[in-house]
Amino acid sequence: MQVNLPPFIFYAVGSMLIIFGALRIKYLGAPRLRRRSDDEESTGEVSGDGAVEPEEHLQRGTEQRRHIRWGIIWILLGVFLVVSTLIQVRRS
Repeated sequence: MQVNLPPFIFYAVGSMLIIFGALRIKYLGAPRLRRRSDDEESTGEVSGDGAVEPEEHLQRGTEQRRHIRWGIIWILLGVFLVVSTLIQVRRS
């Protein structure tokens, strides 16, 4: 049994993979503001009233790196789907 699906379905799915992969990298893989750890706070400077003010800085955690990796995989899958559909359509 042979099922012929129109190529625009594969183009749409491939485009969605590319777009959502890029959005995943941009928004979910962005570095987040993190507080300094307790070890770093103990070496911090003391303000006038004797309290140590925690300093925030941008840092990528393991979850952001994971989102970047999976976003790249989604983009590559989308590009492969679009290109392979183009090649298949041109052959027939």
